[in-house]
Amino acid sequence: MRRLVVSVLTSLDGAYVGPGGDLSVLPFEDAFNDHNLALLRRAGTLLYGSTWFSENWSHWSAVAQDPASGERDREIARLVTSLDSLVVSDTTDVDTGAPWAATTRVVRRDDAPAEITRLKAGDGGDLLLFGSATTWNPLLAQGLVDELVVLVGAGLAGDGARLYAGPPAGLRLLDAQVLPGSQLVRLRYDATPTAG
Repeated sequence: MRRLVVSVLTSLDGAYVGPGGDLSVLPFEDAFNDHNLALLRRAGTLLYGSTWFSENWSHWSAVAQDPASGERDREIARLVTSLDSLVVSDTTDVDTGAPWAATTRVVRRDDAPAEITRLKAGDGGDLLLFGSATTWNPLLAQGLVDELVVLVGAGLAGDGARLYAGPPAGLRLLDAQVLPGSQLVRLRYDATPTAG
């Protein structure tokens, strides 16, 4: 059985996207990418919403081609651009000529729960989703998220998109840790329906 792990960065006042899409008030320290790499190393499939997929692919493709990139970031870029990806979207289509076409499938939102359930029943690494509350909020509400990892940054956004906007959901804290050398607090929760 595979797990669906969601990892999201949020401000202390619960915004995962700040006003105008800006979240620069938060500390994006080395520990942030160290955390992301640790999750990517355990992943078999990356799960995305349409906006985050295109942004993430573009960013890490550029990192992969930049000779000044450090070893850690090159490994992140290799994983992001080579792992299987599932994009949950009603508007995205796979461009067969795109460099990501061979490893990427698109599933419509209404079909996503069944497809994720099918993937979780198989073998392989975690299904991993970074950010994209509009994608993971419904999946958590439907009982499909196994672990929710919340990185709380030392900053107040003041406004912006809230971390969670679904129905009440019980969680069970697995651990809390300040990431080494950072101001980021990592909270890991069991998000399975029986956790609350």
